[in-house]
Amino acid sequence: MSQRVRKAVLPVAGLGTRFLPATKVIPKEMIPVIDKPVVQYAVEEARAAGIEEFIFVSAEGKESIGAHFSAHPSLEKQLSDKGKTAELKLVRDTSLPPGKIHTVIQENPLGLGHAVWCAWQLVGDEPFVVILPDDMVLSKTPCIKQLIDAHARVGGHVVAVEDVPRDQTNRYGILDVLSEQGSLAKAKGLVEKPAPESAPSTLAIIGRYVLDPIVFKELDKKTKGAGNEIQLTDALNRTLSSVPFHGLRFEGIRYDCGTRVGFVEANVAFGLAHPDMEPRLRPLLKKLLEE
Repeated sequence: MSQRVRKAVLPVAGLGTRFLPATKVIPKEMIPVIDKPVVQYAVEEARAAGIEEFIFVSAEGKESIGAHFSAHPSLEKQLSDKGKTAELKLVRDTSLPPGKIHTVIQENPLGLGHAVWCAWQLVGDEPFVVILPDDMVLSKTPCIKQLIDAHARVGGHVVAVEDVPRDQTNRYGILDVLSEQGSLAKAKGLVEKPAPESAPSTLAIIGRYVLDPIVFKELDKKTKGAGNEIQLTDALNRTLSSVPFHGLRFEGIRYDCGTRVGFVEANVAFGLAHPDMEPRLRPLLKKLLEE
């Protein structure tokens, strides 16, 4: 029986240069989609899947991320004194329990693999999830829960995957598929950002992972790959002789908030999914498109 997955690693050290000047002093993960910071959606998704501890791999100047998930007694008192019970609940619901939130500083931006390696001591020797907040997934069942449920059946590494246009394979880690069973694709290899003509498939890894801790031993070798960075995909590839690797075609739609167009798309999609906003938003969008 698979060990229960309790911890999440959230790499949030990026500079967010695509969103300058907005990210000059505000971390890109704190920019809101509708009324919540992007990173809050990731945390809520993980909590809904049973995750108990959160490890933010961050950078200097991004202290507001950890602060957002900590208690704010003065704000809570002001809201309570004014009888703003709904707002008080919103504030309290964002707070993670004491001792369940950790921040590790990634001093040098050496790639996603290095960011995950930075969390090794806090994760320990147990399976864990990695969530990239830039990838937002709108789904009935939280995407990371879908992965955790699949991991309980097959063990090893389980990642979220989706088919991408072949001319975009050079933007993703791509699976070399051995076999498929339902929504699960078993991989015999992984290739980081292959050129379209040499990509073994178009099945791309997105920002949701459930990983066996064996990956830390490979990351600890600090081997550099594409872009002269320590690639998580490469480290996972080197563990395939020891543990199985599956890609899960998840239920839901992914929105890439790491791009400006994807960010706008996410705002529209999550707005339309909001019962209070949808009746007003839909005719407004139609009007804007007709103008």
